[in-house]
Order: sequence, then structure tokens, then C-alpha cells
Amino acid sequence: MAGRITVAEVEELVEAGELDPDEVQLPGMYVQRVAELSADQADARQMEKRTVRA
Repeated sequence: MAGRITVAEVEELVEAGELDPDEVQLPGMYVQRVAELSADQADARQMEKRTVRA
């Protein structure tokens, strides 16, 4: 929230309203740039922390 620019790296872009709001980790109002990753880039990316709901 304190950053000037927030970049979201995504594996798949979806239309607005397709996701349940409880599945979103960072509200869109804080994101200025979106970078869609290819399958190879997504596989090579290391996540610091994976959050999974039961």
C-alpha cells in the first residue's frame, strides 16, 4: 500500500467479476501494472509464500 507502483504477475487474466472477492489477495485499487506470465515464466517463478484455503 505504501509503494508508488505495484506490479501484479499473473498466470491468467480473467474478466472483472469472475473471481470470488475472498480469493483476491491484493485489491485492484493498489495495482497499477499487470504482467501476464507465459507458462515457462510461471513455472520458473519462485513464490515466497503460497496461500491456500481449505
